[in-house]
Order: sequence, then structure tokens, then C-alpha cells
Amino acid sequence: MAFSVALQVYSVRDYAERDLKSTLQKIKKMGYDGVEFAGLYGHTASEVKQMVEEIGLIPISAHVPLDEMLSDPDKVISEYAHIGCKYIAVPYLPEDRRPGTEGFQQTIKDIEMLGNITHKYGIQLLYHNHDFEFQKIDGEYALDVLYQSVPSELLKTEIDTCWVNVAGVDPAEYVKKYSDRAPVVHLKDFVMGKSEKPDKMYELIGIDSDKKEEEEEEEVFGFRPLGHGIQNFPAILTAAEEAGAEWLVVEQDKPSMGKTSMECADISRQYLKGIGI
Repeated sequence: MAFSVALQVYSVRDYAERDLKSTLQKIKKMGYDGVEFAGLYGHTASEVKQMVEEIGLIPISAHVPLDEMLSDPDKVISEYAHIGCKYIAVPYLPEDRRPGTEGFQQTIKDIEMLGNITHKYGIQLLYHNHDFEFQKIDGEYALDVLYQSVPSELLKTEIDTCWVNVAGVDPAEYVKKYSDRAPVVHLKDFVMGKSEKPDKMYELIGIDSDKKEEEEEEEVFGFRPLGHGIQNFPAILTAAEEAGAEWLVVEQDKPSMGKTSMECADISRQYLKGIGI
């Protein structure tokens, strides 16, 4: 399988917040080919561009909140183009923009508009899902409605295989469903000890964290380094290859198993190396 592998820098944000350059150096040393940004940690686009060029990491993509892009599309998108990002992904929808709300149709329109602007700068827009997009609208998953509504040249997929599984859908089959529209696939492992999803799942990805409740919820749901949870990665990777994916992005929203975030990122990279990637 001929993939390039990137790390979502959000996975090691506690290191990046202290020293972005040394964090990127550690990521390179682990054997990652590139990085996906989620913010620039107080640095300018030019500074980040210089860092990745010096270190030898490919700045393949960036997660940029929808409202941030909409606030000044040309300014925001041109900064990531300057860094060298090939992709920008809509990472997450606030509640008032999600399927089942009046804001969802406007969200689709906004995404299509941004897809046209990113093309101006030579960047492809992606959408990074969670599980709430698997709510059905007229018998179809809202995520499918989004992809049906926006032309494929303006919006491609960044399927987060963890959240697809959490939604009760087979990640490998879902990746294959978007063959030739899935250039980047998110790899994330997890454990979930109960049949019902916990109420506080999104606190685990850094949304409105309440520490006591968060710790209680992690007993029933927790992120893990690749190969240490329930995901069937051989099947997912075969599907990604069949779908024409070029990049795999490793993400772990919160460290676990008593390891630091950097140790978890290393465990994930070593797992992929161990299966030939």
C-alpha cells in the first residue's frame, strides 16, 4: 500500500502550544511524512512555512473552523495556501449548523461557496465528519446529503473512521463508498464499553470539558493509539487503497493508556510501520 502518513497536530497540542518547532521535529523523527494543522499556535503563516520546509514535513492539510473561513475567506485561505497546504478541511459543526437544524441548509451553501474560493488558491476543500452527520434526512445520511449537494470537484471527503464506527456504520465500506472522492482518510482508534454512546463524548475532543464528568465518560468511551482499540485497520486500509486515498492522517484527540500525547503518536506510527505503511 502506497500511502503517505501525516499526524494531526491537534493530537499533540500540549507540546505544540509550548514549542511548535520542536514538536514538528519530533513528529518528523517518528517517521511521519507530513502534518495536518489545527491552528498555528501563535505563529504567522510564513513562520510555519519556514518550519516545515526546514524540518522536511509536508503541510498536507489544515482543519479550519467554518466560521473562521467565512469571516474572511480570502485572507484565511490564502494563509494556508502560503504555508503549502493542499487541503483545508471543515473540522466540526457547532450545534446550530448540524443536521436537524435550520442552519444545516445554509451550512451546505456556505461549504459550496468556500469550495469555489479554495479552488482559486489551488486548495481542495474537505469535510471531516463526526457521528452526528449520520442522522437521516428523508432516509439518507446527512453526510451523504452534503456530498450529494456539493459538486465533488468543490468538496471531497476526509472520512474520520472512528466517528463512522461510533455512528454504527462500517468504516471500510463507507470509505469505499466515496472512491475517487477520498484523498485523505482519518485513522483513529477507540474503545467503547457500552452499547449506548456516552452523553459527554464531545468533551473528550476538547469541547466544553468538565473534568469530573469527562473522566467518568472515558470509562465507557476512550481514544487509543492505532492498534489498541476496536478498529479493523487492515480492512480500512484496503478500502482506502481501493478508494484512491493518498494520505492517511493519524489523530488521537486525547492521550490514554498512561502515555503522553507524543508517546501515543509514536505508538500509532510504529503500528502502521509494523503493517507495512
